[in-house]
Amino acid sequence: MTQTMVLMDIFKDNNDWNEKSIIGFIAFAIMCVIMMVDLLTGWLGRDLAINEFVYDSFEFVELGCFGISGIEKFAKK
Repeated sequence: MTQTMVLMDIFKDNNDWNEKSIIGFIAFAIMCVIMMVDLLTGWLGRDLAINEFVYDSFEFVELGCFGISGIEKFAKK
């Protein structure tokens, strides 16, 4: 099986991957990177120019993805 076929299997309705958890983790990782860069720039005496709505949008994506995944896990069909 080629790698392209394996990658395309993610988009099928019946697969082993939880796409909402993947997207939530990516949003969480981006938020962590932003926080670390903000700490570094603050330590260097500069202000990190990230708009609040950009950070909040990652937060809402993360909470939404993990919330939906959690509900799906406990609310079996």
